[in-house]
Amino acid sequence: MAYEFITYRVADRLACVTINRPEVMNALHPEANAEMRDAFERFRADEDAWVAILTGAGERAFSAGNDLRATAERAADRSAPRPASVPLGGITSDFDCDKPLIAAVNGYALGGGFELALVCDVIVAADSARFGLPEPRVGLVAAAGGMHRLPLHVPLKIAMGMMLTGQQIGAQTAAELGIVNEVVPLAELMPAAERWAAQMLACSPVSLRITKQSVLAGLALPVDAAMRADRTSGRLTTLFGSEDAREGPLAFAQKRPPQWKGR
Repeated sequence: MAYEFITYRVADRLACVTINRPEVMNALHPEANAEMRDAFERFRADEDAWVAILTGAGERAFSAGNDLRATAERAADRSAPRPASVPLGGITSDFDCDKPLIAAVNGYALGGGFELALVCDVIVAADSARFGLPEPRVGLVAAAGGMHRLPLHVPLKIAMGMMLTGQQIGAQTAAELGIVNEVVPLAELMPAAERWAAQMLACSPVSLRITKQSVLAGLALPVDAAMRADRTSGRLTTLFGSEDAREGPLAFAQKRPPQWKGR
């Protein structure tokens, strides 16, 4: 697929997906959603890409969420073809990826933009970033996962307060609440996200995949049950049978950097 509304590049095991609609604050319409889905499916399938960064073009917005103007225009034009149904941002539902995802939030992350950031494993934010789920202010709800993911990140009363008022919070408040991992000046945003990616790339990609799988699978389970599931699911068998599990201790013993294979 040729991309018109996003960019996608891979270098040195790191993929970068950029929403490229700065003229509308990187709002997402069906065509952009389809491109996002395609890019992340490429990333998931690419054995040479181990970590991905998601960001938005320009300085104003990571993503303002669903492009309501495009939605209204399409609804008014009954002759317009109906695009295939794709989740907002391509990955907010019906998409599993056990590779690490980093959101580099460079401005407003509102509605679906915030929901998209919440899908990622780590969020690095510019100090100018703003987060919120304002859907009720336009007669909608945060149906791309926000109503369910936000309460997993912050206390219920905080989440309900945000969702029932549509109020926004700044990057520093988001960090204090545990939504954001690091806040940096805008000029340092991508270097900071790349630093996080480099730290991940220094780890075994097999270990990272198994860690992500196990954490997400165990969120709703008691610890003992989650640990049993690690064993019975075959995840630990996969880990201990991997080349990386042999390379790590060997490299440590030989006092050299490990040469990960990702298998």
